[in-house]
Amino acid sequence: MKKAKYTPAAPADLPIPIPALTDNYIWALRRGDQALLVDPGEAQPALQWLAAHGLQLAAILLTHHHADHVGGVKDILDQHPAPVWGPAKERLPVCDIRVKQDDVVHIPSMNLSLKVLDIPGHTAGHVAYYGENEVQQGFVFCGDTLFAGGCGRLFEGTPTQMLESLDKLAALPTHTLICCAHEYTQSNLRWALEVDSGNLPLQQRWQDTCILRDQEQATVPSTLETELATNPFLRTRQATIMQAAEHYAGHPLNDAVEVFAQLREWKNTF
Repeated sequence: MKKAKYTPAAPADLPIPIPALTDNYIWALRRGDQALLVDPGEAQPALQWLAAHGLQLAAILLTHHHADHVGGVKDILDQHPAPVWGPAKERLPVCDIRVKQDDVVHIPSMNLSLKVLDIPGHTAGHVAYYGENEVQQGFVFCGDTLFAGGCGRLFEGTPTQMLESLDKLAALPTHTLICCAHEYTQSNLRWALEVDSGNLPLQQRWQDTCILRDQEQATVPSTLETELATNPFLRTRQATIMQAAEHYAGHPLNDAVEVFAQLREWKNTF
C-alpha cells in the first residue's frame, strides 16, 4: 500500500492527518502555538511535525490500546511532557486522565473541549472524541471504529456493540469530519462496490479515491454525510444493503445486527 504524503498546508484549527507506520494516521490539531496529538503509534512523524511548526504539545488523546495507536507515546513525552487522556477500560502504556461516555476533555491552552463517546466493538473500551472548531466545524477522532468506507474488525466486542457504536457516530451532525486512523479507503470502497454496485455516489467516491491514491494523497478525513451515503456498515437498515447481506449469507436475516454481522464477515474474507 502506498503511504500517503503529508501536506503541511492544511488549515490551522482543522484536524491534520500525519502518516505513520505503514498505513496509520496520527491526528493533529493546532491552535496558535499549541497542539494535540491523537493515537501516536509512532513517535518520529509526530516529533517532526511539532518541530517543523514550532508547536508546544498540549495533550495526547488515545482511543484504544493497540500498539499502532500508542507505541510512540513514551518517546514523544520524553521531549514534550503533556497530559495523556485515554479510555477508562483499556490497559495503556501511559494515561494520566481516564475517560468514559459523556466526559469532557478540557484543554485550556487551546480553548478546546471534546466530548467523549464510548464506542466498543473493535476493542472492549474504545472511545472517540468529538469537538468543534471556532466556526463550528465538527470533527470526531474515532480510531479504528468507523473508517472511510468501512469499520474496524471485532477483536474484543460483539456485532451488537459495534452496531450500537456506529449508530452513535451516525447520530453526530452530518457535516462532522470523520478522522479515522488508517488509510483503508480504497480497499474498503472496492468491497463496498461489491455490496452496493448501483450506488452512484459510491461509484463517484471510488473514482475520486483512486485519483487521490494515485497521487499518494490522504483520503481522510471524510464527512459523516459521505459515509451515510456510501458506507455499507452505516446502512444496515436499508433494503439494498439488507438484500446484499442476505444473498451473501444464503438465508434471510432478522434484523440490523444480523445484517451487520454478515457484512463484517464478508469484508473479513474479501
